[in-house]
Amino acid sequence: AGEERIFTLGHVWRNRERTPTHAPEFTMLEWYRAQENYEAVIADTLALVQLAACTAGTRLFRWRGRESDPDASPQWLTVNEAFKAHAGVDLLSTIRADGTADREMLASLSPVAFGKDDSWSDIFSRILSEKVEPELGNGRVTVLHEYPSVEAALARCSARDLRVAERFELYLGPLEVANGY
Repeated sequence: AGEERIFTLGHVWRNRERTPTHAPEFTMLEWYRAQENYEAVIADTLALVQLAACTAGTRLFRWRGRESDPDASPQWLTVNEAFKAHAGVDLLSTIRADGTADREMLASLSPVAFGKDDSWSDIFSRILSEKVEPELGNGRVTVLHEYPSVEAALARCSARDLRVAERFELYLGPLEVANGY
């Protein structure tokens, strides 16, 4: 309708898992900026995290004994870099040039257990949650970016590599607090 910047703060329900980090009911801030690249949205998100800390009257976010300083320079990691560093997996080697995923290749590299019927996405998610996420956000915010395009349905593929998309997640400690593209 011609709006360049819009947002909503709303109540959300999801019929999914209930864990210490996932609730079926929560409040979510969602916003859109037309004509902007995803680096601008990442900058917005980082500024929002700093504002939230200031508003809460704290300089540190704490989660399960871990602290993240929103004023510290953020750590920037591509998903592939994070998988290599924390799981010993070259994730991009399991994605073909056309962006399709090779389940058998990822299965052969996986450092975690998975079921015989698990898809590439299932194995990816298990490695992410068991090996990568626990290592993120140590002392500062982590920007995990360049998600595999097969894990970014609505995001634009990277112009330089179709295997990755312009999607990111922000972590405070091992806790994902934002997902954007």
